[in-house]
Amino acid sequence: MPPQGTSETVAQAIRSRRAIRHYRPDPVPAPLLRELIDLALEAPSSYNLQARSIVAVTGAAGLRALTEATGGQPHPQEAPVVLVFVAESGAWREGRDDIWREARERGAWTEAYAAGTPGSVKEFYEARSERGLERECAIKDAMLAAAFLMVAAEAAGLGTSPMGGWDETAVKRAIGIADRPDLHIALLVPLGYPGEVRLHPGRRSPRLTTHHDTYGSGEPAPGFSRQHHLTDY
Repeated sequence: MPPQGTSETVAQAIRSRRAIRHYRPDPVPAPLLRELIDLALEAPSSYNLQARSIVAVTGAAGLRALTEATGGQPHPQEAPVVLVFVAESGAWREGRDDIWREARERGAWTEAYAAGTPGSVKEFYEARSERGLERECAIKDAMLAAAFLMVAAEAAGLGTSPMGGWDETAVKRAIGIADRPDLHIALLVPLGYPGEVRLHPGRRSPRLTTHHDTYGSGEPAPGFSRQHHLTDY
């Protein structure tokens, strides 16, 4: 079920979304916030492990702490909500029986696949742990959820801004996970009603940023031609 008031198509929401840095003080209705978070958590994840969580910060103290963690940027000062996307690199070591069980009950996974998944997960992540890639895998899952959230928020008439400029130690302290080396900050996303209108700054022509079969092939991806120009998009 889409958020109340949704009228934009997915394509429209993606094309109209901009990074909003200033917000009106109006609160985000709790049912709408809950629905947006639910939609974010529909994002895919490796083995459906769902190795990401979202912390919705709305309290004055928490927002002040995030403002300090971001060097005094306006986003967390003005937005009524800041969503902190947390990547859980140790999730594969934990019991995830509820995930396998629900997949079986829904008929999404066969009994054989569900029974074999814990072993497959262990093998997959042990190999990546040996290469120091546990954090990277979890960050990817968290970023997918953040992308879903930003599109859903745009469709609901809300603004967001993916923030990458922050002190991770300070953000972790602000949300109460300073002592958790297995948890990492993937992204901060202020959320609220836009207090500004931002124009589309443009994107480079697909002839410069898409490739066919191999990177730098000189051939555009299917559907694009050599005649596309920088001003086309």
